Amino acid sequence: MSTTTKIDEPDHLSPDRPPSYDDATASTYRTNADVLNRAIQNIGMGRYQWQLFGVIGFGWASDNLWPIVTSLILVPVSYEFNVSEPPLLTLAQNIGLLVGALFWGFSCDLFGRRWAFNLTIGITAVFGLAAAGSPSFAAVGVFAALWSVGVGGNLPVDSAIFLEFLPGSHQYLLTVLSVNWALAQLLANLIAWPLLGNLTCASAETCTKSNNMGWRYFLITMGGLALLMCIVRILFFTLYESPKFLMGKGRNDEAVTVVHEVARRNGKMSDLSTDSLEELLSADEDQTPRQGLKASDHMRMLLEPLSLPHVKALFNTPRRAWSTGLMILIWTLIGLGFPLYNAFLPYLQQTRGVQFGDGSTYITYRNSLIIAAVGVPGSLVGGAMVELPRLGRKGTLTLASISTGTFLLASTSASTSAALLGWNCSYSFTSSLLYAVLYSYTPEIFETKDRGTGNALVGAANRIGGILAPIIAIFATVQTSSPVYVSGVLFLVAGFLVLFIPYETRGTMSL
Repeated sequence: MSTTTKIDEPDHLSPDRPPSYDDATASTYRTNADVLNRAIQNIGMGRYQWQLFGVIGFGWASDNLWPIVTSLILVPVSYEFNVSEPPLLTLAQNIGLLVGALFWGFSCDLFGRRWAFNLTIGITAVFGLAAAGSPSFAAVGVFAALWSVGVGGNLPVDSAIFLEFLPGSHQYLLTVLSVNWALAQLLANLIAWPLLGNLTCASAETCTKSNNMGWRYFLITMGGLALLMCIVRILFFTLYESPKFLMGKGRNDEAVTVVHEVARRNGKMSDLSTDSLEELLSADEDQTPRQGLKASDHMRMLLEPLSLPHVKALFNTPRRAWSTGLMILIWTLIGLGFPLYNAFLPYLQQTRGVQFGDGSTYITYRNSLIIAAVGVPGSLVGGAMVELPRLGRKGTLTLASISTGTFLLASTSASTSAALLGWNCSYSFTSSLLYAVLYSYTPEIFETKDRGTGNALVGAANRIGGILAPIIAIFATVQTSSPVYVSGVLFLVAGFLVLFIPYETRGTMSL
């Protein structure tokens, strides 16, 4: 089944009524965007896009790096400040991530991509470095929330920039960028091992600032790395403002200039001219050219994918309503289960290690590095498994989710440090595989015209799960195996729910 929509004919327009000026403006914007897309496609993939691919990778890496940073400093911070509720730090982080995603996602369309592109990592660097001098647990939480506001904007801003300069023939590179996630986790653990492993208190009873400097040095290192990324972006790469943003502001001449400059950097020529782009019209009776879209126009187009017709379309038949509801529930369960366990992994390793007579922080962070390394090939294996005839998307996702839950529950039976490490490595591999399949299978479930709405709904469900996870951990207490049991069961339930999705998309065209 294939569904197509005309790019210059918004879905919400009715054929029996004339378009309003606002509808005409939106239609003109889409027509111009299509012209710019074709111009970028004609230029092709070249030097500018490959350089952009490199610096955009910084944003992808930061998106996974800093939640891992919060996880790794949880133990020493809770020891030094004798905190009774360590999950509050993760809660502060997830609230910051949600705020950042919303703020930067909307503001970059209102005020431009360039400043947001540089500020997101810059904000992360400033507050990450400031957090190293925190005098209290509350201060660490505030700084974690603030650096997460920057982190939360990386994917919304960077993906918009990358796609707007990327030829349609190379959009698969957006998926390839996810390799930076796994490498970032590996890098964080590699740096944490010597710093946190050797300069962290053995217990809360003997912990002082002087013998617990590892987490502060670690934040300085991570903040310095973010600052270096920001400097590279500003000084060693020239990011041009998005042609679509310039066109939306009525600055067609500048949009055309940017396209020609990208062509020049790639050693190509472009025949795009200002005459190729239509003027946005005002709502005046004489329809004089408007000096770009108003903020209300931008907001209306941003929110259009979440309009009632698009939401209704996801539930317009019993079969589609069933599949949409299941995907939202699955994303909620996984969004809750993953951070519930992963965010407190070093803490659980530390406390379980003490029970096994092997609770040194050096071993704890060494094991975290091993676990991170095992997760790297998970996404690659997932890419191969989804094309196997007897597994496909559904089978692979079910297997990965149930295996992840099983390994988590099995880890509670570990009686030695080595056994616990083995179960955690298995979990790391299958959870990486799970996310790789989930991110590719989910968009294929939704029809093309409603895909943005579906992705927004499951993404929101996932973020809400991330916020609920530390709240549940507070009541469950991380000193016990309760979070592990809850997380394991959530993965198992999610895996069984996948079996009831009525669509297998392997070998078929997108809906």
